[in-house]
Amino acid sequence: MNPEIPRREFIKKTSGAVAGSSLAGVLAGCRTPSKQTTAAASTAASVIVASKAYAVGKDTIKIGLVGCGGRGSGNVREALLGYKDAVLISMGDIFEDELDRHLVALKGNTEINDRILVTKENCFVGFDAYKKVVDSGVDVVILATPPGFRSIHAKYVIEKNKHLFCEKPICTDAFGYRSFMATVAEAKRKGLGIGSGFCWRSNLAQRAVYQKVLAGEIGDIRTIYGTYNTGPARFKDVDPKWNPMEAQLRNWMHFTWLSGDHIVEQAIHNIDLTNWAMNNQMPVKCTAHGGRQIRPEQLVGHIFDHFSVVYEWENGAKGFLFCRQQLGCHSDNTEHIYGTKGTAHILLFNGVPYIQDATGKKVWKYDGDPKNPNMYVVEQQEFLTSIKEGKPRMDGEWLANSSMMGVMGRMAGYTGQEITWEDAINSKEQLVPNEADIRWDKAPAVPPLAIPGQTKFI
Repeated sequence: MNPEIPRREFIKKTSGAVAGSSLAGVLAGCRTPSKQTTAAASTAASVIVASKAYAVGKDTIKIGLVGCGGRGSGNVREALLGYKDAVLISMGDIFEDELDRHLVALKGNTEINDRILVTKENCFVGFDAYKKVVDSGVDVVILATPPGFRSIHAKYVIEKNKHLFCEKPICTDAFGYRSFMATVAEAKRKGLGIGSGFCWRSNLAQRAVYQKVLAGEIGDIRTIYGTYNTGPARFKDVDPKWNPMEAQLRNWMHFTWLSGDHIVEQAIHNIDLTNWAMNNQMPVKCTAHGGRQIRPEQLVGHIFDHFSVVYEWENGAKGFLFCRQQLGCHSDNTEHIYGTKGTAHILLFNGVPYIQDATGKKVWKYDGDPKNPNMYVVEQQEFLTSIKEGKPRMDGEWLANSSMMGVMGRMAGYTGQEITWEDAINSKEQLVPNEADIRWDKAPAVPPLAIPGQTKFI
């Protein structure tokens, strides 16, 4: 039920075309081959040659990727599958091994490898890699870094007049939200597009049921109930050779400045579904419970493993969110919208959405395959097509607002206080350091685990 699973499967399947990640330096064409990998070069030659075969035309959309993990490389794959006149020309990541490993997988995918045109000159590593990707001659930048970096990177993308596809969420604090909203305004002024990684909005089954909800077919919305209950976030054993900054970056999901906690990084999908139902009308306030029951105190990181949040709108409607990352517990990922005339059941990974009237009678059911076409391909296809047609899509505002609703819920969970929307967006809390202070030898201090009722709202 975890949406990360198909992404991991993609990496597993596509990387099977090569001998293994030890070939990364050769296959990627980005590094000088080592003695160990030189002998394997001839094995990989067919992959490299295939990637050079595509002739770039004047109408070709050139893509640059910043953040080369599973979701970033997945976005590239889906963009090239969905839009045949697009190519990948540059990649950037904090870690060389991540860039190499995922470029191996992309070049090993026979469906798209003729359009993976990344050369060693266009592979960039380090905290400034994003700038080099943006400046490498691309038309569109895909941002799939840890969320803490996204508002910083997005600002530069738009400053340099590039279109932006940005994964969710776009911030981990209010400072990042305000920065991204300013970037959205600048993109609108320039006529640039911003596409969103909230993939469920590109699922045709969800679009069908939300169209009915927004048309009033279940009446006025009174309650929205969502769950994202799943297992723990992935964790990499800390190598003693890593310094504190690398240890945090390798396990970014476990640090709030990087991920926003799992309510912001993962359960944000359900928050966005709630925002969608409310047509981007922000809640006036929220309260929350949260804590860490299972994770031992000595574990790297300081995020919670469960939240329950109640959002309230000006008209009295309420949204309930329950999310949990605990091993061995019941998993559930659903959304239910209750109106004065009926109920819409948004079953996500568990089935086909349907609507019941006030008596409980099923009056509508989606009659297509909810998994076909692939929603990740659809979101990329539609975004790139909008650019080609000269009407670039603008998802920026609701992408930002849904992200901030997650941050608002975390604030309420960490502090135990009622948090208003105005409190949240005007918060002075800045989890992400200023860019000049983001460097290898200066990791942000890891705060103690938040204690509701003691941790202060800033």
